[in-house]
Amino acid sequence: MRRRPWLAAGFLLPALVLLGALVVYPIGYSIVRSFLDKDGSGFVGFDNFSEVFSDDTTLTAFKNNLIWVIVAPAVCTALGLIFAVLTERVRWGTAFKLLVFMPMAISMLAAGIIFRLVYEQDPDRGVANAMWTTVHDTFVDTAPWPDARPRPDAPLKASGDGAYTTRGTVSAADPASIPLVGIPPRETADATPAAKAEPGGKGEITGTVWQDFVKGGRSKDGVIDQGEKALKDIKIEAVKDGRVVAKATSGTDGTFTLPAKADGAQLRLPSSNFAAPYGGVDWLGPTLVTPAIIGSYVWMWAGFAMVLIAAGLAGVPRELLEQARVDGANEWKVFRKITVPLLAPVLAVVTVTLMINVLKIFDLVYIIAPGATQKDANVLALQLYLESFGGGANQGVGSAIAVILLLLVVPVMVINVRRLRRESRR
Repeated sequence: MRRRPWLAAGFLLPALVLLGALVVYPIGYSIVRSFLDKDGSGFVGFDNFSEVFSDDTTLTAFKNNLIWVIVAPAVCTALGLIFAVLTERVRWGTAFKLLVFMPMAISMLAAGIIFRLVYEQDPDRGVANAMWTTVHDTFVDTAPWPDARPRPDAPLKASGDGAYTTRGTVSAADPASIPLVGIPPRETADATPAAKAEPGGKGEITGTVWQDFVKGGRSKDGVIDQGEKALKDIKIEAVKDGRVVAKATSGTDGTFTLPAKADGAQLRLPSSNFAAPYGGVDWLGPTLVTPAIIGSYVWMWAGFAMVLIAAGLAGVPRELLEQARVDGANEWKVFRKITVPLLAPVLAVVTVTLMINVLKIFDLVYIIAPGATQKDANVLALQLYLESFGGGANQGVGSAIAVILLLLVVPVMVINVRRLRRESRR
């Protein structure tokens, strides 16, 4: 380079031109633009920066970026460390690493679309809520017929809190009729035909709960017609003077039987018969939207952390690990006292790299967060885009956010570069 500096400059010139055009010029222009007004015609000083730090939406973006920087790199690094250590001890470790790393091959756009579907509120469409509702319904009883209701002229009346009560009292000599409607025919397609209850012996109260409707409309209201379906598992309570004296549940043919002490009581169908089905968790609601998006990021980047940590783990002297085991240390102590300290430089590089990455996160938040909760999941890169190219199109404020984002990223990058240099000198 001393003898022929022009030759070195010639080789470096194309790279320097690209670097200047794609990095240096945009940075310089953004800094200058941050001191100009909305249309770039007048100098406003630090007014754009004042607006950034006084806007509630931008402050929410700062808060969310802080959550991202603290949580996402830590979780990715921790999972990467666990995966890297555990896969060393199994035969199919390579296949597992391939599966964990595979999401890195998917673009942020595609991953955002995938997880937008995963987090759908409807359990029939969203995988997360399909799994959650399945677990919930395993331990909690659900309403058998949430859409059922009586006709306006039926022998039932609303009695508050979603329950229905018979208008009159019941007797053993006359089986009770509890007709309900409003249930889609497809839900009762496999139900048993309703049976007419016989008068109860020994003073018992009997009755039938059925769907008072037959496809085609050829039925008479309040009468069990041929083809009408029974409603099983309906809970019935006998009430006297506001007190429940007996309970029963309808069978597969819709019939039920109450003891003789229910004679002269009113029958009540509790609201639990008609409660709406459990709809799962609102993953993309105001409370969980940011953790949900972070979860999708971890799905993508835990493999990246695992591969780097596994490469560092391959360089750990096995003699130290074996010596510790010979000295009586268990696996947890070997991991905590030897493996982790020796991997500290690699863990630091992975964490800092992910911190730089999450400071610029944009795609996942923009795609996954619905419009109603996008402001709750807002981050600086997204706010920069919305300010510069959204409805307000204020590129002065957008440039101010870009400068702030640059000032946040640069120190982390400097720390990472210095650490890499120190490692290379060793």
